[in-house]
Parts: sequence; structure tokens; C-alpha cells
Amino acid sequence: MNEKVLAIPLPSTSGTRLRRRVLAATGVSYVIVLLDASIVNVALNGISDSIGIGIDGLQWVVNSYTLAFAGLLLTGGTLADRWGARRAYLAGLLLFTAASTGCGLAAGLPVLAAGRAVQGVGAAVLVPAALKLIDQAHPEPEPRARAIGIWMSLGAVAMAAGPLIGGSLISWLGWRSVFFVNVPIGLAGVWPALSVAERPARSLPQRLDLPGQVSAVVALGVPITVLIQGRYWSAPLVWTALAVSAAAAAAFLVAEVRSPHPMLPLSLFRGRVFAASTVVSATSALIFYGLLFVCGLYFQQVRGYSPVRAGLALLPLTATVAVGGFGSARVARLLGSRWSMCAAFGAYAFGALGLLGATRTSPYWLALAPMVVIGLAGGFISPAATAPALGAVDKARVGIAAAALNTARQSGSAIGVAAFGTLVTTVHPFSSGLHAVLYVIALASAAAAAVWTYSCRPTAQAPA
Repeated sequence: MNEKVLAIPLPSTSGTRLRRRVLAATGVSYVIVLLDASIVNVALNGISDSIGIGIDGLQWVVNSYTLAFAGLLLTGGTLADRWGARRAYLAGLLLFTAASTGCGLAAGLPVLAAGRAVQGVGAAVLVPAALKLIDQAHPEPEPRARAIGIWMSLGAVAMAAGPLIGGSLISWLGWRSVFFVNVPIGLAGVWPALSVAERPARSLPQRLDLPGQVSAVVALGVPITVLIQGRYWSAPLVWTALAVSAAAAAAFLVAEVRSPHPMLPLSLFRGRVFAASTVVSATSALIFYGLLFVCGLYFQQVRGYSPVRAGLALLPLTATVAVGGFGSARVARLLGSRWSMCAAFGAYAFGALGLLGATRTSPYWLALAPMVVIGLAGGFISPAATAPALGAVDKARVGIAAAALNTARQSGSAIGVAAFGTLVTTVHPFSSGLHAVLYVIALASAAAAAVWTYSCRPTAQAPA
């Protein structure tokens, strides 16, 4: 059945004007998505005190959002391809905004976690739609790479400001304000999106890949649950859960192979560049967001910082992400994709090893340079992996390709928060758990650099 274009009279735009409107609209989406990702980290102490939950509950406050985001991104990408990018973007933005209101009104962990999950659903729809809008407005590789870098950097600025904004809001208005702040920002993004003309979507079947969707959620959600709660379970229960996850992963692959219209065409991964981009994206998110979660706990629960002071302490880690994102395209062009990505993961490892001096009583300045290095690396990697990946796939599959990349990032983020949070709660004292996290980061960085180096061997690359 052919897709009908939303019948709203829209102004015609020149190429430059259209690109500016697209960046204005999609920039809002990434601002609220990444603002939410960072601002919550300084609210964790207040949430814990207010509704009486421990680190396990705080991991669910973070990961309810991340799991829904990661688990549904592939379907979100499909919707962007089938509904049209603008329509999907608006639906996701409005859902995210409404869910933020629900989070701000939550009286306990179940309602808060549910609201966070609905936020994740909205983000899962709007993020791939935003990338598809950018790709449509920037058909040439270099302008597309520059636009993606700007888009991600706008979100990085929001993430950088998040801890400081969150700390200030919490001090003045309480932890609920970190969710209410999303509402005016989300509503501000509606008009720029309405002013961008919708392109007709492809004539694609409207049926979603439900077997693939369900099996993907189970395959991702069960191991995250084991990481967070598994230390309270018996060994047989843990092994049973892992077996269920493995079976769900196998079922997902079978469903995608057999489905005439899979939500994740496995042929995308035949291209080495796209496959490697998903790996390095997941690894970077695992490192950065897992470390951000642990550092938020370190500054507030170990060093006893107030929310505002903790936000200031995290600023070198989050603010430099924007710098890395804005300079990503230029650095990749100067050094080449292969060596610039390896250097970024080397910076991750260097920064992690530099943080080994952080203890309960160590001077703050010892953590300053390592956090700056880690932030620069995190800001560089996302656009540097996204631009070549989207350029390596067929234009009709950009929406689902963008969703796959963001699924990799969100999956890595959820695993990082769960795994690193578990390490610091099971390895005592906290400083020993933090050191274990830092060694894991160094090893993961080396592995990701090796994968990217292998993928960039010079061969002909056909679109997937």
C-alpha cells in the first residue's frame, strides 16, 4: 500500500534553508535525548533519598530508558522508512515529551521506571527519523558528514551542560525538575519539524516484524537483568536466564533470515565498514556511559559532593564531547578514518589508566586531564563511525541503518551501566571496583581499535 504524504501546506525552501531547518528540528531531538542521558546522573542521589532505592534501583532508572531505546530502535528505523521521516520524528518527539512529564510526577520506582521506558520508546522513533531527515537534506558525503557532526555536537553540548543544569535544578527545585525541563525543549522542536516538507515514503508493507522485535528485546533485556540482579539469584537461575537470552538471539537471527521484510536486514553487515561501525559505536557507548554512571556515583556517594558540585566535577568529561564532535569530520579527513579512530580508542585507554589515581581522598585535579581525554574521544567516535556507515548503505535503507547504529550505541550504554555498576557494588572498596572498571575500559578500547583497523583494509565496498 502506498504511503500517503501528510496533507499540510508547507512552504517551499531552497537547499540551504532546508538544511538549516532540518538541523534546527533534528538538533532539538538530540538535545533532549542526550540532555536526559547526562542530567539523570546527577539526580541519582536525590532519587535514591526521595523514594528509597539503592544502586540496583538506580541502574533500572537509567537502563529502563536505555533498554527500551535500544530494543525498539530497529522498529523505529523501519517506521521512519515506512511512515516518512518527518511523521515518525514528530510522533517520537511528542511521546518523549509526554513521558518526561510522567517521570516528573512519579511517586515510586515502578512508575518512574515505566516512564523512563516510554521515554525510550519515543527516543527510539525520533532518533533514526532525525538521521534520515539529515541524510535526505545532505545527499553529498562531505556535507552529510559535517551535518551529522554538527547534529551530534549539539546533543553533546546538551550532555555537557546536563550535569551542571541538573545540579542547579535539583538544588533549587528537586530531582523531578530534571524531567520537567524536557517538556518546553520538546515542544520547541515541533514547529521547525512541521516546516520541513515530507518526502513520500517508499511503498513498503505496513506489517512490522513482531517475531524479530520480541526476540531482540528478550535477547538484550535478559542479560542486562542478569548483570543488575544476578548476584541475588541462584546459579541455576542465572544459567537459565543466559540460556533464554542465547535462544532469543538465535531466534532473532532465524526470524530476520526468514522474514520477507525483516526489521534488520542482515545483508547490511556484509559490508565491513558498516559492521565495524556498529562494533565501535557499541564499544564507545559502553565505555563512556558506563563510566559516566560510575563517576556520578563516585563524586556524590564516595566524595560527598552536592549535585551542583558533582555537575561541575563531571564537566570536563561531558563538555569535551562537544569539542570532539565538532572537530570529528576535520580530524578524520586530515588523519584518515583508520588511524584517527585508532587514536580515539587509544585516548580512551590512556584516559582510563590515568584515572587509576582517583580515590576517596585523592586531589580532584588528578582526574581532570583523563576525563578531558575520554570526553574528546567519545565526541569524536560517534560521528566518525556514523558518516561512513550511512554512506556505505543503499539510500532506501538509511533509516534502518541509522537505527542499527543507534541500537548498537544504546545496547552498549545499557551494558556499560549494568556491568560497571555491578563491578563497583561487588568489588570492595569502591576504589577497587572503579579500578576494575578502568582496566575493562582499556581492554575494550584495544579490541575496538583492532576491529576498526581490520575493517579499513583497502578493498572495494559495495552498498549493502
